[in-house]
Amino acid sequence: MKPKNISGNENLFRQHRSYSPEEILAAGGTTAFGIKSGKTMDKLVKALEALPPAEPFTDEEWANLLEQMANDK
Repeated sequence: MKPKNISGNENLFRQHRSYSPEEILAAGGTTAFGIKSGKTMDKLVKALEALPPAEPFTDEEWANLLEQMANDK
């Protein structure tokens, strides 16, 4: 069977450039690298605060998990 060629998603996993440890050290370390690339803790905090609240489990899933934990004691 011939492998299927995926043609619409070539850039799906290449949206962000990755950097080697040597490039980060050459920039002056992690903090200096973050500043030079325009990424700061303030921007991260603001981006996280802007996200909508997310609940990882539904009420039913929580009930099932709590029941399983109680039974596993």
